[in-house]
Amino acid sequence: MASFIKEISFRWSDLDPNFHVRHSAYYDFGAQHRIEILEELGLTLKVMQTQGFGPVLFREECVFRKELKLSDKIFIHTKTSKMKADASRWSIIHEFKREDDTLCATITVDGAWMDTKLRKLASPTPEIAIEALNIFPKSEDFVGL
Repeated sequence: MASFIKEISFRWSDLDPNFHVRHSAYYDFGAQHRIEILEELGLTLKVMQTQGFGPVLFREECVFRKELKLSDKIFIHTKTSKMKADASRWSIIHEFKREDDTLCATITVDGAWMDTKLRKLASPTPEIAIEALNIFPKSEDFVGL
């Protein structure tokens, strides 16, 4: 599998005054897709809550290339681009593409796992997180950290 892919349906509330998709909607779609993927890989919110850890982001950046409009048919492609061997730190990219494969925007997030009880980075990385991120598709230019 090259990436996790999902078709996006835009809502009226996702538009800005210029009638194209507002900048913050991209981040919302990326966050939702990451959580859906983790759930699919068995790393559910209940598992994270029970084991006392969750993802924490250090950076989230979007590069906008082409405007998106309400009626556009867009697919979000999600994969990892960087990761430490123990999955303690990682980068995930979300590419927003039209059905003709035109790249419209790319979100990059850098993150790690946080111990929700101690409120600091989880050490060691929970095994289920390592397993999930090892299954996660890698980008063509994937870098091991």
